[in-house]
Amino acid sequence: MANILFVLTGADSWTLADGTEHPTGFWAEEAVTPAEALKAAGHTIVVATPGGVVPTVDEASLDPAVHGGHDGAEKARNALEAITELKRPIRLEDVDPAEYDAVFYPGGHGPMQDLAVHAGSGELLTAVLASGKPLAVVCHGPAALLAARNADGGSPFAGYRLTGFTNAEESQAGFADKAKWLLQDRLVELGADFQEAEPWTAHVVVDRNLVTGQNPASSAPVAAELLKALG
Repeated sequence: MANILFVLTGADSWTLADGTEHPTGFWAEEAVTPAEALKAAGHTIVVATPGGVVPTVDEASLDPAVHGGHDGAEKARNALEAITELKRPIRLEDVDPAEYDAVFYPGGHGPMQDLAVHAGSGELLTAVLASGKPLAVVCHGPAALLAARNADGGSPFAGYRLTGFTNAEESQAGFADKAKWLLQDRLVELGADFQEAEPWTAHVVVDRNLVTGQNPASSAPVAAELLKALG
């Protein structure tokens, strides 16, 4: 069975363009759904965060409005509590990619704050992409790709077909005019071939060993592609 590294944001807030701090963290569904699928298939997951801090869940991802009411929200919170690996992360800075068979990055706005500029995360992503091992990233998780660099200073993800949280979705979520930068714009700027689907629809792009999902609804199909890649 495979040993899979889950890299989560360590941020609990996101600095907006006007300098205010917006409470955030990781998006519950994007961590829980893949974790449940991978563990059910017999795989092991290890959680890593910058500094080894226990990751903060974005409370918006547990709002009853997101889960069809209070019962759904309570079920989601219980599912999150059951992923005990989230409570004992290792330091991202200490990760040896050779120890893992695949790497997964969930989203939430947190990665826009820390993983987008985390050199150690960038080095990990560069190494995993080059290794050919499965690398799966969903929603705002692709913000971490911005920190990855080749020896010549270019992005290892230039030329890859991928997706992530779109400008349209950020606008509908109410943050497009508040953010310092937009994820879709930055991924295009680094040379990626950004593939956009209708807002909030499940959308997964696979290019070589890279699997990306557009939004929270894409979490389950991203997990399915990762399982397929693991054989």
